[in-house]
Amino acid sequence: MNTIFSKIPIKKSVLSSYPLFTCLSSNKPHSYNSKSFSSLKQSDTKESSLMKMKDESKKRAECKDKSGPKDQKSKSRRLNPVNTTSYVQILGTGMDTQDTSPSVLLFFDNMRIVFNAGEGLQRFCTEHKIKMSKIDHIFLSRVCSETAGGLPGLLLTLAGTGEKGLYVNVWGPSDLKYFVDAMKSFVPNAATVHTRCFDASFKSDMVLVDTDTENVSDQIKLIHDKVVKISAVLLQPETRTRKEDEFAIKCSDVSVLYVCELPEIRGKFDPDKAKALGLKPGPKYRELQEGISVKSDLQDIMVHPDDVLGPSIPGPIVLLVDCPTLSHFQKILSTHYLENYYADKAEGKHKIVNCVIHLSPSSVVNSSDYQKWMSRFCGAEHILAGHQKKNIEISVLQSSARVAARLNYLCPQFFPAPGFWSPEQPNRSNDVSDLNFCKTVSAENLLKFHLRPYAQLGLDRSCIPIKAGPEEIINDLISEIPEISDAAKHVSQLWEGDEELWVNQNVVSRCLKNITRENVEIVLLGTGSSQPSKYRNVSSIFINLFSKGSLLLDCGEGTLGQLKRRFGIQGADNAVKRLKCIWISHIHADHHTGLARILILRRDLLKGLPHEPLIVIGPEQLKGFLDAYEKLEDLDMQFLDCSLTTQTSLASFESNYNNRLNSYPILKNLKNVIGDAGLENVISFRVEHCKEAFGVVLKGTDRIDSDGGVIPGWKIVYSGDTRPCSALVEASRGATVLIHEATFEDALEKEATAKNHSTTSEAIETGNAAGAYRIILTHFSQRYPKIPVFDESHMHKTCIAFDMMSVNFADLHVLPRVLPYLKLLFKNETNVDECEDVEDAVTLAA
Repeated sequence: MNTIFSKIPIKKSVLSSYPLFTCLSSNKPHSYNSKSFSSLKQSDTKESSLMKMKDESKKRAECKDKSGPKDQKSKSRRLNPVNTTSYVQILGTGMDTQDTSPSVLLFFDNMRIVFNAGEGLQRFCTEHKIKMSKIDHIFLSRVCSETAGGLPGLLLTLAGTGEKGLYVNVWGPSDLKYFVDAMKSFVPNAATVHTRCFDASFKSDMVLVDTDTENVSDQIKLIHDKVVKISAVLLQPETRTRKEDEFAIKCSDVSVLYVCELPEIRGKFDPDKAKALGLKPGPKYRELQEGISVKSDLQDIMVHPDDVLGPSIPGPIVLLVDCPTLSHFQKILSTHYLENYYADKAEGKHKIVNCVIHLSPSSVVNSSDYQKWMSRFCGAEHILAGHQKKNIEISVLQSSARVAARLNYLCPQFFPAPGFWSPEQPNRSNDVSDLNFCKTVSAENLLKFHLRPYAQLGLDRSCIPIKAGPEEIINDLISEIPEISDAAKHVSQLWEGDEELWVNQNVVSRCLKNITRENVEIVLLGTGSSQPSKYRNVSSIFINLFSKGSLLLDCGEGTLGQLKRRFGIQGADNAVKRLKCIWISHIHADHHTGLARILILRRDLLKGLPHEPLIVIGPEQLKGFLDAYEKLEDLDMQFLDCSLTTQTSLASFESNYNNRLNSYPILKNLKNVIGDAGLENVISFRVEHCKEAFGVVLKGTDRIDSDGGVIPGWKIVYSGDTRPCSALVEASRGATVLIHEATFEDALEKEATAKNHSTTSEAIETGNAAGAYRIILTHFSQRYPKIPVFDESHMHKTCIAFDMMSVNFADLHVLPRVLPYLKLLFKNETNVDECEDVEDAVTLAA
């Protein structure tokens, strides 16, 4: 989880004067497997390398790394404007969860452009085998968590691609600088991003071809080369007069409409016409075909391309429209530049628009004025990509959905059916109404619109994934593993045993006496490390206290989407509204980059209702990120440093020694909030991973049983990322549940040491030493796609976590007994990485 960062010298001819913000991964190998580490034991040279990694890890953790700058690779590819394959494609991030904006891919053989990078984009690309390393440009239609939440993780992954990393150009309106400043707070020297913040006066160094004869004031030229011309129109309403403009608080003031134009295809060269004009066969033929006028060989005249070429075919044109409010729409109507694309243009010839992709919400698209505006692009295909309820029924991440369905079949108690499969029918009242003014199609995941070759111009549904329901998935499972049916029956019988025998076997478990299903539930939302994969999202744990509220422990990218997959759209909204606090273990990106999205949703859900700002507890560096981000969007939160919630600091607070500190009111508020949630304390403690890394103890209040006796409060301990350490053992004394990271298998102990992580055995030994009642292992390296390597002979009180696993305290007595059946479920799986872009050496923080 540590990365070597350094400033990168870039030639001025390559980059403009806009903010540069760069990082590099370490030059360690990017992937390992068990076999390679077996041979490692026989190699003194590799032993030395690992020791060096350990030393470097410590330096990075202490921010003392002094490695020199390295050149960073750009992507230099030859572009062919005519023979290239080109299309636009809907990347359905957020379509099923409604939590983030879909992305759009503009594909060329030798260039990739992505519009918007909401949370989950990286995981989506891994799922659908879209190579992130091929991305050249990312354009943002707005700068907010909905459109840019996946940007930090994606950029850090690109930084670790290849030996030297890759940079990508990120474009957006002027608000982009605030987002970049926020990223600087948790990534030293910034991310692998060359940012280009544009406004009305912007002059781009990527306009290499400029054949425009007119200069339109509201057109911003961004890219113009032999392959594509991309222009922007800024949509910034002067005033908002419509009170019903429900999205006004949810977006940046500035939105962008992008116009993408491919060059025309020149007509066929006629050699007879060239001969008649006095030209001899040779290089001049090629120059004419390339659009260059030449002098006749036999006549005293200039020969122009139009003299010898047949009729040209106009280049396809795509518009990408993100109009978040009706106030923004008024700006569209007043934009002179768009007059060139309207079929009803009063004077002169208009340009033919082939496809318009609408990211605008249904509240805008359903308005009659907007629909009339759409009809002005006569003959264009309109793709409606704003959130539509019908897409909730189709999982975008089908690999993880398939695993979830299998786990649910085996053990529905620990793996409830996803919220989208609940009997509750989605409310489609906000779907886009029937549009009679023009041709429209609802966006679907991976829907394409072909641009080149010209013969294929139009929609292509061949890549849209086929929906696989639970019944089909389970039939495949039984066919693959016939004995799984009996295993599922055996698992259900575990709840029929003598519960008292299990509950009373350990003095620690007395806190479970009279426990009900409405007391405590641990929901593992993300159980992978470093970066999202097909099967495991990054770290996040939801502590469900039911009627008393909830907490989040860590909040990696995609946490909101995971909440919606687990509880459904409405259920997740309710969970976010009832949050009491969010606790972040350390500043590495896989533990906190989903935070802004959660905070903004809560802000919107509680708008107009009496409420307190949400308390966020985290390391000191996190405050820098949140403060910088609030220049972009209001987060409606209060920050509290983890160091102020240690046992010592809290004792000082109780003694009123620190009542003059600025944090005193927040500490007092925290005490009240957790008290209302039935918690006695939230206590942070330092662990050994990086600078300012913490674990946490959640202590429930004591209860009174029917006889008037005292039932001790339960205790949940979360390790965060750490090496085994005495502080964690002490904090875990008498824990009801210890949730411990287990990034590596036992055979990779040296790598675990070098990266300040733990192995499975080390995690179990910590729990045993502390006398924990149950141990849940999580934060597995993404080298283990579905199930990690472990030795179950020492796991009599332990279970391994999966995404969406829900452990109710009423079921804790059964938890370890499920493990052998989980191993059976994945008996045919191999522990190999499923995507070359997923590399454990890529680390997502400083």
